[in-house]
Amino acid sequence: MNDATPPAVPDELAQEFVRFALECGVLRFGEFRTKAGRLSPYFFHAALFCDGARLDRLAQFYARRLLEEGVEFDVLFGSAYKGIPLAAALSVELARRGHNKPFAYHRKEAKDHGEGGLLIGAPLQGRVLIVDDVISAGSSVRECVSLIRQAGAIPSALLIALDRQERATEDGVQESAVRFVERSFGMQVVSIARLDDLLDHLRYSHDEVFAGVYDRVLAYRQRYGA
Repeated sequence: MNDATPPAVPDELAQEFVRFALECGVLRFGEFRTKAGRLSPYFFHAALFCDGARLDRLAQFYARRLLEEGVEFDVLFGSAYKGIPLAAALSVELARRGHNKPFAYHRKEAKDHGEGGLLIGAPLQGRVLIVDDVISAGSSVRECVSLIRQAGAIPSALLIALDRQERATEDGVQESAVRFVERSFGMQVVSIARLDDLLDHLRYSHDEVFAGVYDRVLAYRQRYGA
């Protein structure tokens, strides 16, 4: 009798997204200082989804994962600054798929003229889905949650492109940033892909460009991963 555990079935959507991010140069390898102060061998540079075709396809990935997971929400919220075009593009894509949803976003500095304040767009009410690019330490979510709650709405879920699967940087916390956000704010966290999906791609890639990259990324995962 063979008791060996069968290999995990690859997440096809995640693998498709990893290939797309690599083709666009959004996923890069080298040495990069993260917001959490860690020296990472890879960097997810979401700002390079910077033309109409790339942003359109990115929004399709977000929409596909969101609908696949069945996340229920009333308003999309873009986190300043990268989350702003993401929320807008996702709103367009969802409408194209028959799910028309309002979106809002915030600015870092309050205006004292025009519409004023920090919040722009649709009123924040009901269940709010925050859209952003990555989650590593989890600290950037706190500001969005505070703004949403101050508006009287419920921060119900967070949708990101890449889960770096790192430990949160809060003192004494050993759990992942995703788990920290879920536990601390009572929010569901959904990602298109995870660091493990990138590692799967690198492990089986025959591209010489990635020679040695897998070992460096795996070492980082083992040091800071949860």
